[in-house]
Amino acid sequence: MTGEDKIDGRNDDPTDPLDAAGVDPVIPETAAADAAADEFADDAEIRAFLRAVADDVRSDSSESKQLSAILCRVSDLYDADEQTSPEEIYLNVRHIMQIN
Repeated sequence: MTGEDKIDGRNDDPTDPLDAAGVDPVIPETAAADAAADEFADDAEIRAFLRAVADDVRSDSSESKQLSAILCRVSDLYDADEQTSPEEIYLNVRHIMQIN
């Protein structure tokens, strides 16, 4: 039985899909600096909306849990108490997507 023949449809190959596709996931320093310089205003309405959607989509499936976690991380951009950047969220989303 090969890794592609798994019953749940998952492949046992631990290769990172971005590496396999030849995509360089590293954000250039100039882009990271530009993103860090951009301020995301503290916006309780956007933050609450994103978190409400995250709560709505969360269920028992791993995909819905991943999407919910991603939405929560993005909502952190609109929270003045959170010290995060788009680059940090990008890296965190990559980590979330690699967890099965």
